[in-house]
Amino acid sequence: MNLDFSQIVPSIPFILEGIGATLKFVSVSIMFGLVLGTILALFKISNKKWIKLPADIYTSIFRGTPLILQLMIIHYAIPQLFEYDIPVFLSAVLAFGLNSAAYVSEIIRAGIMAVDKGQIEAAEALGVGYKPMMMNIILPQATKNILPALMNEFITLTKESALVSTIGYMDLMRRAEIVGAQLYRNFEPLLFAGIIYWVMIFILTNIGNWLERRMRKSD
Repeated sequence: MNLDFSQIVPSIPFILEGIGATLKFVSVSIMFGLVLGTILALFKISNKKWIKLPADIYTSIFRGTPLILQLMIIHYAIPQLFEYDIPVFLSAVLAFGLNSAAYVSEIIRAGIMAVDKGQIEAAEALGVGYKPMMMNIILPQATKNILPALMNEFITLTKESALVSTIGYMDLMRRAEIVGAQLYRNFEPLLFAGIIYWVMIFILTNIGNWLERRMRKSD
């Protein structure tokens, strides 16, 4: 087999710089998706159709179209439509954040619906307002039930982050592709990038398992 990993050794620092770039936009996207997803979930459980319907339409659109298409539309269509040269980082955050929010909203909605309705009725009988009831009673309980699903969504988002290389964002994948093009050897840098992705996912998975164990102990 024509393999020579020694050739990529000088480029390893360049590839490793992509870890920070990847984690930076993934972290911002996760926070954006979590906040927006929570708001959408609250809209979906509302009895008011004018609130519920837009949230359902939003989820249908972002779950029903490919993430790569959403990324391309945001990055290339916004400059065409609004004459705004959107930065690559902002394109990545918007595409991944908006997409993640659609999935997170369904996860949180399911978690809220799984909470015993008797607790909602008891809170209402005691005169607890909707906002404090959700923040202090319902959402904390729902979080324990949906944590595994949320961690799985974050892990998926981290793996799919490699798609941003298609718009030129200098993430881990993009840097591995550049090294491969410069050396005319693609397997070695791509395999090295793959190992780094696996390590990041392994760490995220263990963090999720640790959080789940802590929450179970707090019951």
